[in-house]
Amino acid sequence: MQATAYTFDPDTRSGSVLLDDGTPVPFGAEAFDAGGLRLLRPGQRVRIEFAEDAAEGAGGAERPPAERRVVLVTLQTF
Repeated sequence: MQATAYTFDPDTRSGSVLLDDGTPVPFGAEAFDAGGLRLLRPGQRVRIEFAEDAAEGAGGAERPPAERRVVLVTLQTF
């Protein structure tokens, strides 16, 4: 899924992205480290992936992206 970098703290290596509909989604250091990046600037286009185990919520309904765990943040390449 594509998103736009919104916030990033280089000390904690965590931050948030904005989905194309404007929904903010946080990510942790593990997701940032998995992408192999060294720095992320607000406004950069990124590709994110969610954990498969976090896709379903109660009753089997799909969770909204803002409630799912990001496992990868990397630059979007064309």
